[in-house]
Amino acid sequence: MKDLLSIHDITAEEIEAIFALAADLKARQQRGVPHPLLTRKTLAMIFEKPSLRTRVTFEVGMTQLGGHAIYLTPADIRLGQRETVQDAARNLERWVDAIMARTFSHQMVEKLAEHASIPVINGLTDRLHPCQILTDIFTVRERRGDVRGLRVAYVGDGNNVCNSWCLGAAKTGIHLAVACPKGYEPDEEVWRKATEDAAASGATLILGHDPAEAVRDAHVIYTDVWASMGQEEEHAQRLRDFQAFQVDGRLVGRARPDVLVMHCLPAHRGEEITDEVIDGPNSIVFDEAENRLHVQKAIMVLLMAPEAVRPSA
Repeated sequence: MKDLLSIHDITAEEIEAIFALAADLKARQQRGVPHPLLTRKTLAMIFEKPSLRTRVTFEVGMTQLGGHAIYLTPADIRLGQRETVQDAARNLERWVDAIMARTFSHQMVEKLAEHASIPVINGLTDRLHPCQILTDIFTVRERRGDVRGLRVAYVGDGNNVCNSWCLGAAKTGIHLAVACPKGYEPDEEVWRKATEDAAASGATLILGHDPAEAVRDAHVIYTDVWASMGQEEEHAQRLRDFQAFQVDGRLVGRARPDVLVMHCLPAHRGEEITDEVIDGPNSIVFDEAENRLHVQKAIMVLLMAPEAVRPSA
């Protein structure tokens, strides 16, 4: 793979390679075994949206891999305003080895990838969040082994995280049930692509509006904020529309006793999820956050230096 813009664009075999390398790199890190696979490599990190997890995990990941990361704020670069996206891409490709971009518009990362000869990683757009969902599936696999055939219930807004869950489940054979209020469904084109991928993997995708039905027999319950960055003006209306979609103890009790509860963070506690759930025994929310580091390290190595991949010592 040249870039990572969408899970739809990569194969099941490439996903397996990411997971295998992530597990290896995590084991090396935990044992204190150096793994400078990206020595003398530099990652440019373009941020139009603020982030705790994305910035820290990519920057720390590059450091642990022996490379270097440069943080570019909106004021530093102003893509499409101070200069065109294609000019920025052609400049960066002369100086760095890869670009990670966290932007509002998905077209922005697509343009960067089109015009840059170096790899481009989608760190989040309003449409997709592939690094997060690859991390989520990796985290479930750590707990449950083979994910094929597992049941995941996504409860909440059909946003970028939900869109990528549709694509990730479809590629890996997971049965996904999405429950969202009417009018807040996943992107139609994403759903169509995910349906095509699901036909090949044996996954099933179900879209509905009843959280209790979605979580029945679920191995995983997943949720996200009801109002994402850029939707602050809609917050009051969304609170009304989503009040029946809170992941609380009662809803969790309708799933399997050993159900795993997940959230990509940041969480609005008391809105989409309660304290008793996010801090409860079924929660693996902070395992997800930890694994962003290891999965993204694997993605960066496979994009920037695939020849460096070797079995751990």
